[in-house]
Amino acid sequence: MLRNAVLVIGSGLMGSGIAARSALAGNDTVLIGKRMESAKNGLQKACGCIDELLENCLVTKENAEDAKSRISISDSVITESSQATMVIEAITEDLELKQKLFTELDELLPVKVPILSNTSGLRITDIAKKMKHPERTLTTHFWFPAHLVPLVEIVVGDLSDYSLAVRIKEIFTDWGKAPIIVKKDLHGQLANRILQAVIREAVNIVEIGLAEPEDVDTAIKMGMGIRFSVWGPLEHIEAVGLDLGLSVQEQVLPSISSSKKPSKHLEEMVATGELGYKTGKGFYDWSKKSMDDLAARRNWFIIQTLKLLKKDY
Repeated sequence: MLRNAVLVIGSGLMGSGIAARSALAGNDTVLIGKRMESAKNGLQKACGCIDELLENCLVTKENAEDAKSRISISDSVITESSQATMVIEAITEDLELKQKLFTELDELLPVKVPILSNTSGLRITDIAKKMKHPERTLTTHFWFPAHLVPLVEIVVGDLSDYSLAVRIKEIFTDWGKAPIIVKKDLHGQLANRILQAVIREAVNIVEIGLAEPEDVDTAIKMGMGIRFSVWGPLEHIEAVGLDLGLSVQEQVLPSISSSKKPSKHLEEMVATGELGYKTGKGFYDWSKKSMDDLAARRNWFIIQTLKLLKKDY
């Protein structure tokens, strides 16, 4: 059988979004679920992703129809492996399960076929530990929602072939994504390391009584966050001058959190069952705040930003 398809293993929110982007890039794409029922649900989600892009004029009707026709579904990795040109794994964040899958794929697929993981928290070096050919593996971490957010973090494992990372970056650029190469396989990859530093100080600000949660989120959303799409932190410090940046750090860094451990305030909230939206209360009272409305506003804002950036989706 001719190898002509991208295999996306895992048909949840991430897998379905990745499958949509793959198909929109003109690839025959097989979305593989644990069961056919979950694969069918994943296909429905993938088509919903494509429809959202179409409704917001980010793809043409012809592109959307072609993409939908390119997605097929399955519940068998073995059956579909014969047509794979590339595999992207998006299953549960469980190291043992991922290792088992990658070892199976390593046996099934020719060495030339890249095996990629969408993991957000595990190291690709550990996932590929039991493989004979770990050089063909990389993390390719798509950011949620995958059909909208351009970023893909391509993480090079300890035994990964760096030239493969360069090739995959070119492929994902052609998909209309904004891929970056992360040269070391560290926990948190790149963007999550920055995000966790922001979260650490945001929680610290609430804990020390500097501001209420609403004001912390507003400061980030309406201040630095609103310009980050076109003005990164290193560009910012270059613009104001590294000498001024150094002076600000000398004044501010001693008073912000540098803890190597999770916040005690966060630990106390978790211990008392205040887990956020899923329990109805965390920093916010979710009986008075709508997650559906917030998520819809998030997607709307991303879509408007993509239009302004004139990305070719």
